[in-house]
Amino acid sequence: MLPNTGRLAGCTLFITGASRGIGKAIALKAARDGANVVIAAKTAEPHPKLPGTIFTAAEEIEAAGGKALPCIVDVRDENQITEAVEKAVKTFGGIDILVNNASAISLTNTVDTPMKKVDLMMGINTRGTYLTSKICIPYLKRSKVAHILTLSPPLNLNPVWFKNHCAYTIAKYGMSMCVIGMAEEFKGEIAVNALWPKTAIHTAAMDMLGGSGVEKQCRTTDIMADAAYSILTKPKNFTGNFVIDEELLKSEGIKDLDVYAVSPGHPLLPDFFLDETPDELTSQIEKHGGSAAFKEGKTVASSPRGPAEETFALIGKSINEETVKSIQGVYQFVLAGSEEGTWYMDLKNDKGGVGKGEAPTKADVVMSMDSEDFVKMFTGKMKPTMAFMSGKLKIKGNMGMAMKLESLLVRMNSKL
Repeated sequence: MLPNTGRLAGCTLFITGASRGIGKAIALKAARDGANVVIAAKTAEPHPKLPGTIFTAAEEIEAAGGKALPCIVDVRDENQITEAVEKAVKTFGGIDILVNNASAISLTNTVDTPMKKVDLMMGINTRGTYLTSKICIPYLKRSKVAHILTLSPPLNLNPVWFKNHCAYTIAKYGMSMCVIGMAEEFKGEIAVNALWPKTAIHTAAMDMLGGSGVEKQCRTTDIMADAAYSILTKPKNFTGNFVIDEELLKSEGIKDLDVYAVSPGHPLLPDFFLDETPDELTSQIEKHGGSAAFKEGKTVASSPRGPAEETFALIGKSINEETVKSIQGVYQFVLAGSEEGTWYMDLKNDKGGVGKGEAPTKADVVMSMDSEDFVKMFTGKMKPTMAFMSGKLKIKGNMGMAMKLESLLVRMNSKL
């Protein structure tokens, strides 16, 4: 698990929906650093079906080492949010971090979704995220930390993600659109990012949706708390990102993800909004015993790809056992420019593959270049030798393995 570093000590976090689930887990993670946490949630009295209140959450936060301020807040109510924010500023001196966690869900089709539920989802998810952000922003601008983290998925306009629960998807994507807009609007002042889980997370909502036994197919809220902590301790220039918990923690060096599983070794349910092939995902869910709530194509896809990411996806599809056998090398690509990031191409182990982040084994070659030049190289518009000679490509490691890439590209370019 990701260790605490103390970097959130003294910071004030305003977390919506923090009385239970992922919101509370993020609060407790920050509390272990000695942070101040404003628990902005509706549950003041014990709920017959849902565990915890803002007051029991406050007790846990203070026991973990933080300071807590429980506030009764319905994110649809501008006055309640304003009062809670003003109280937080008066109590702790300001607001450093906003976590938009509160969300409502109804996995029902258009005809079967009452307008009361449509309004609830739109009001809490999209409007609530926008409104809470709007009210907190003047105070966030004064902070040296200044982060907004929203629990929402990458955007994908494939109709399959809308057809079975149109209202929910629209409401959830509205949260994501707030991230895109505000990240650009407040660039340099406030970091604005989104976080979404790779697999199902065990919460009270998941118990209601998935039924008895679904927890065995889930990870705990700790994985989201650790991922959130990683994001919130990054500088302000880390902004406009749609982060997937598992991918981020792998990049942080967390190798054993079983520590986050409710039942280690048990097959996990993929979460909504991420899989590229919804039919395959639906099949996986059914195979792993998902309940009816998860058997109607209710999955959601990845974010729109840039040219470099699209190229990596095509490379992955073109890799076969023959390619791995002939190359026997691991390539690490460090890209700059419009699609800055680190990627790998494994043509050495098992059936090979590509992915974002550090290579699973030590790379034989590290190639650094602009993302646009990378696309040109892998689509036949630029040869690696010419890129290297012109200074557009920098190579570290096994030069012989690097030269193998040129012959590989001749074969790959016919498929890309």
